[in-house]
Amino acid sequence: MAKQRSSRGALARYLSIRFILIIPTVWILVTVVFFLMRITGNPIEAAQGGRLPPKLLQERIHAAGYDKPLLVQYWNYLWALIRHFDFGTTFSDHRQISQILLTNGAATLELVIYALIIAFLVGIPLGRLAARYHDKWGDVVIRIFSLLVYAAPVFFLGLLMKLLFTNVLGWLPSSGRASPDVQAAIEAGHTHTGFMLIDAIATGSMSNVVDVLKHAILPSVCLGLMTAGVFIRLVRINLLETLRTDFVTAARARGVKERRVVSKHAFRNALIPVVTVMGMQIALMLGGAILTETTFEWRGLGQVLANYIQARDFVAVQGIVTAIALVIAAISFLIDVINALVDPRVRY
Repeated sequence: MAKQRSSRGALARYLSIRFILIIPTVWILVTVVFFLMRITGNPIEAAQGGRLPPKLLQERIHAAGYDKPLLVQYWNYLWALIRHFDFGTTFSDHRQISQILLTNGAATLELVIYALIIAFLVGIPLGRLAARYHDKWGDVVIRIFSLLVYAAPVFFLGLLMKLLFTNVLGWLPSSGRASPDVQAAIEAGHTHTGFMLIDAIATGSMSNVVDVLKHAILPSVCLGLMTAGVFIRLVRINLLETLRTDFVTAARARGVKERRVVSKHAFRNALIPVVTVMGMQIALMLGGAILTETTFEWRGLGQVLANYIQARDFVAVQGIVTAIALVIAAISFLIDVINALVDPRVRY
């Protein structure tokens, strides 16, 4: 009983420390992004300089408070973010950034979920096969595959997939989240979650669901294969190390079949590092989503962010990057919780 209470106390201390560390991490990132955006000068002048008369430009700068000292601007931005969760308003199209996050963030999150599913379905079984056929031709082929999908640029892989599956074979659509008629049917429906698949299901039409899934295949596979390459190598290496441990040797000595040794005794321990690095991979996916969404015209945060960068709308860029950082911090903490529950050793 005392040992159980000690374990729970260690878990509580570990999670408390991890949660507290989120605060300085996010603050540092918000600060760095804020001052990097100001290196180029005044945001309004950067976005609209040369398009407006000097007098009108100065009026807008004064109205937005960008003629105040930099530290005052920083404090005002930080206070608005903490008190009202206000990320500001874009200059190029005068939209609330919080509304952009709600509208387009669901599309990016949906894409990342699809990509994670692909990464698990491809990476974990192939990593397991590579460990089982260690140093044989199957292992070599899988390792080469993992290296190629990890090293290949996302946009290049996306263009190849569009060329093959859309232009040559004609199997899958190359852009968008749904066909125009399906998009119109979904927008006319009563359910608007931002998740296209859920909204398509709510229409009650199976053809709409199939159309949405067909549009999601290429971008999710393109983004998911990058992470699958990491999972393959992690599962393979850790499964091989686990198979050399004493408890696995003891199981073999008792006459346990090799398949059962791998599946029951070694595989679960090999998954622990995958859970550990999952948060980092989600962060990389969010970064890769910019190129993926631009390549496949997937209307998510990545494509919107690329458009605002081209428009030199630095307030929009600052707000979206800050929001992505907050999401990554939250996901990282969730991964820490899962990791602590799966592996008690991380609590100490």
